[in-house]
Amino acid sequence: MMHRYAKTLKQQPGKLRCVSLALFFFLVPSYSAARPQSVAQDSADQAAVERGRKQFGQSCGFCHGPDATGARGPDLVRSPLVAHDVKGDQIGEVIRRGRPDKGMPPLANMTDEQVADIAAFLHERAKESLESASVPKSYPVEKLLTGNADAGNAFFNGAGGCKNCHSPTGDLAGIATKYSPIELEARMLYPGRSHSPSDTRAHATAAVTLPSGEQVKGPLVHADDFIVGLRDASGWYRSFSRDHVKVEVQDPLAAHRELLDKLTQADLHNLFAYLQTLK
Repeated sequence: MMHRYAKTLKQQPGKLRCVSLALFFFLVPSYSAARPQSVAQDSADQAAVERGRKQFGQSCGFCHGPDATGARGPDLVRSPLVAHDVKGDQIGEVIRRGRPDKGMPPLANMTDEQVADIAAFLHERAKESLESASVPKSYPVEKLLTGNADAGNAFFNGAGGCKNCHSPTGDLAGIATKYSPIELEARMLYPGRSHSPSDTRAHATAAVTLPSGEQVKGPLVHADDFIVGLRDASGWYRSFSRDHVKVEVQDPLAAHRELLDKLTQADLHNLFAYLQTLK
């Protein structure tokens, strides 16, 4: 999820803001240029988009427009919430809770599948908008290298807590030569987002204990205040109401998500400057 990064863009002047906007688009996982792994997967994704298009038009189009670009309600194609969302985890919460203070009623009866389809449609619309904008995916290092490497080193080994999981002579050795500058900054903030889909090391997992004592474990697919969904050992998607089960989530990236709430622009650029010295 893009979390708080988009919010800080408004505080940046001139050229630096342009660079950060390019990085923002580069980071959004749903808009990756990677091709689907198979025709079957591509067809399944497109089917979800089309179902989501119809469901969105019926349930949300009156306020947000049939193409999600806004009407009485705001434009969702360029919404930070959609950019932050992963498979409906944030979109679903807004749909089910609504935003009564802004005139949006809750749609509590919408199923997980309908939420996932609407999320697929909104991400597809955002992807179409991004592709039409032709945002460059690469920047020379001097445009990103605006921080202080010594300060970044201090942050890495101190307040940032990075040294607790990473080592400049271990997993980060030579990282500045392994990735382009903008990709390095992307992976620094959101590890795993631009990795191969087959790399599941950074994925959150969930263990759900049923009232009977039976436990179901697997990769976390969806989670909000009401529902948790996972892929079980046999590959089936299963969802559970949080009111009736015990849920334990293990997220290898939890420390990164917590850091994003605290990371300042100075921290970001200093840390990047330090990582650029690891060649």
